[in-house]
Amino acid sequence: MREISMTSLPLLSVSGLRLEIDNAENRYPIVNGVDFDISRGERVAIVGESGSGKSLLGMSLLDLSRPPIIQTGGTIRHQGEDLAGMSERERQALRGGRAAMIFQDPMSALNPVMTIGAQIEECLEAHQPQMKRRERRTRARQLLDLVRVPAAATRVHSYPHELSGGLRQRVLIAMALANDPKLIVADEPTTALDVTVQSQIMAVLRRTRSADTAIILITHDMGLVAENADRVIVFYAGRIVEDGPVSAVLATPQHPYTRALLASQPEEALTGALQTISGEPPDFRRLPSGCAFHPRCKQRMPECSSATPPLMPIKSGHRAACLLHGKSGGTAA
Repeated sequence: MREISMTSLPLLSVSGLRLEIDNAENRYPIVNGVDFDISRGERVAIVGESGSGKSLLGMSLLDLSRPPIIQTGGTIRHQGEDLAGMSERERQALRGGRAAMIFQDPMSALNPVMTIGAQIEECLEAHQPQMKRRERRTRARQLLDLVRVPAAATRVHSYPHELSGGLRQRVLIAMALANDPKLIVADEPTTALDVTVQSQIMAVLRRTRSADTAIILITHDMGLVAENADRVIVFYAGRIVEDGPVSAVLATPQHPYTRALLASQPEEALTGALQTISGEPPDFRRLPSGCAFHPRCKQRMPECSSATPPLMPIKSGHRAACLLHGKSGGTAA
């Protein structure tokens, strides 16, 4: 039997993923039937409004979600290995080793009673136990230099509360890079930072990743996507509604929700009236029947309230889940 080369497999493969919240009151899905692959070196943005389920999706990719969030269907495979079939020791080796996560709130992600140097060294010791203490200290300073933390030799002795928000985020990036991961999941890495610092943080992330390291950028800001992703996955109410190359999705969006997101970006106010998406994001406990976006959609048809559209190919590498594409000559554009 012919062996499958590890390099021929997707770095990450998600198939039919279903996550649910199971609490004393009720049980309902928050990620429902999600499928996508990530290749080595690919930069993929997952975009959507707050509360769409994208952050929970990101956490599940590294087995970081905890009850009441449970996986009730589908698979998550890292280089062909099923995450559900790994032992706890193997999962711990994956997290922070082959894959790493950058959280949106560095103050809660960092340990307040440990210096940042000690926290970086802890990451190194967990995944490279053969590394000597002196080597870990040197590596910690090198990582802070890499992400352009000023006076790295001094800053290694600082505590998180002594750093600005932008510097704390750089520390998280340094920790994520510590063990040369092949996959980095960055969950809203520029939240609560001003525009200038946002730009600096994204520049650090672009510059410091290796050529074969894939990045998943989770964001609600379409403005970050064009410069920082090759491909964009648009998420709504726990489902993928559009997936394609950034250039194609930004130029010719094929789902009404994607177009609404683009039109609601502040940059659009420079060339026309700033638009908003009517209505409110749906409550996961009471999702609308059919297409979850139909109550807010300006192009809805009667069948949108009863039929859930599948992701359909529009052109090579570009998919959208909209019943308009099933109409003869129809388009969502």
